[in-house]
Amino acid sequence: MGQDNGKVDLPSNRIDTTVPSVARAYDAALGGKDNYEVDRQLLAQLNAAVPEVNIIAVSNRAFLTRAVRFLAGKAGIDQFLDCGSGLPTAENTHQVAQRINPDAQVVYVDNDPVVLAHGRALLEENDRTRLIGANIFEPDEVLKNDVVTTTLDFSRPLALMHVATLHHHSEAEGMPPARVLQAYIDAIPSGSYVVFSHFFDPENEHSPIAHRVQAILNQSISRGFFRTRSELEEMLDGLELMDPGIVVNDEWWPTGPRTEPMPAAGNCIVAAVGRKP
Repeated sequence: MGQDNGKVDLPSNRIDTTVPSVARAYDAALGGKDNYEVDRQLLAQLNAAVPEVNIIAVSNRAFLTRAVRFLAGKAGIDQFLDCGSGLPTAENTHQVAQRINPDAQVVYVDNDPVVLAHGRALLEENDRTRLIGANIFEPDEVLKNDVVTTTLDFSRPLALMHVATLHHHSEAEGMPPARVLQAYIDAIPSGSYVVFSHFFDPENEHSPIAHRVQAILNQSISRGFFRTRSELEEMLDGLELMDPGIVVNDEWWPTGPRTEPMPAAGNCIVAAVGRKP
């Protein structure tokens, strides 16, 4: 890996446009332009199986915005480690945080070549935003990165963000998801916050939606797991969950009352924000 003016650490991965990418498919679901036909085909396949599947991406981005606004404002957090940042879209973590506190520091982490290729444009906005290329499912690789250790002050509370990330990691791939997140939690100081969202198997009448989407994802991008409440509680063990706890994304401090029924797919992704005691 090499440095680019101290602002970005990019691997030399080439972009494979023949295989769908999680980040690019997510970008397509949000109406972005940084995706390829193979990604749009995956999204079309998902929409055919679950017509409201786009709601998962949209509600997830809205949750991220509300959580960062809370942390940068009411919680007074001024440093963010955003794991699995994805492609630059409207209302990225640094934009939301720095609108409230212009001095907020943000380090993004991703290993998708397309995300990293677009990092240069994202970093041109200011000198308080960094991007590193690293495997977010290998906590030591992230936490020991020079950009992380020099940009963020681990003697003060920070925000760790794993938003829509760990559902792309299998128990069979190295460190189990719960251990991945716990390794990060162990490393951050007391008073820090964890922002978390994850595909959800509600174990009720909405479970068939989770199972259909999981089957499609596992045939195309090799991973996408809808986990149960008990599995998610294990991941967040030891944190003081902010009210209202683990809830579907749209119910984590919504901006107003719901005026339409919850789309069925909206019941299959949940969110939480927890504080490390």
